[in-house]
Amino acid sequence: MASDEGIRLNKFLASCGVGSRRACDEMVLQGQVELNGRPCLNPAERILPKDFVKVGGKRVQAKRTTTIIFNKPRGLVCSKDDELGRDTIYAALPVTLAHLNHVGRLDRDSEGLLVLTNDGALAHALLHPSKEIEKEYLVTANQPVTDEHLDLFLSGVYVAEGKVKLRAREIERLSPRRLRIVLTTGYKRQIREMLKALGYGVQRLVRIRIGAFSIGTMEPGAWAQLDAVEIDALGRNPKARQRPKAKREAPLRRSGTESARGPAKKKARPAKGRPDRDERTPPRPAKKAGRRPKF
Repeated sequence: MASDEGIRLNKFLASCGVGSRRACDEMVLQGQVELNGRPCLNPAERILPKDFVKVGGKRVQAKRTTTIIFNKPRGLVCSKDDELGRDTIYAALPVTLAHLNHVGRLDRDSEGLLVLTNDGALAHALLHPSKEIEKEYLVTANQPVTDEHLDLFLSGVYVAEGKVKLRAREIERLSPRRLRIVLTTGYKRQIREMLKALGYGVQRLVRIRIGAFSIGTMEPGAWAQLDAVEIDALGRNPKARQRPKAKREAPLRRSGTESARGPAKKKARPAKGRPDRDERTPPRPAKKAGRRPKF
């Protein structure tokens, strides 16, 4: 939305930390909010930068938001205070970023892209199932994954003793044990639980993308503050493109025409007989175009 159009009153109040949008709607309807010195009963009223808003007689202003990405190393817990005394992600970040909240989690043994912010609206948008924001992972299983199990990742795998059915949006084989998996749901330890239900373990799991934003070449343990363009990329998926749903390895043929060492060599075709000299097409006479024919 363009800045000259303003933002809705309920969204503005939420950005000030007054409460959720629903709670802000109730405050407005109950007459607790003043706009430019007058009561405002419309939660959809547009607020411009020059306006001033009061709640309960006190002026409120939008908080300054900060959003960073962090390449989480293995061994850190996504928590501000771990009850077991384990190292947390905040121990690897500057103290000035301790007020930021992590958006979603990566378990202790997982690595990769993690978003931290104090923008509640952004966090809600990235986590809400209706938004279907993609999260992409590189996964190494403890043994080769069969083609049949790749299909099950797309059609659905039952976990939690058959009570929950989970699916991946995309899965691609990179090697017998390495997979690229894209999710749009946020079930706890989803990839690990799906592989476990199919009889596999996870040796490594790295998140490399959220929405249209990829972690790139950022080193583990590094962090960076995002600008408006990069934050926008987090909240939208890449444009539709043709991507294999389940890339399989071609089976090794062992028929009579192809052995385990590779395809059989093609049989040489018999050479066709050459016509006799007197049966050949006679050469065309040289054209008379002012040039002497070459001999």
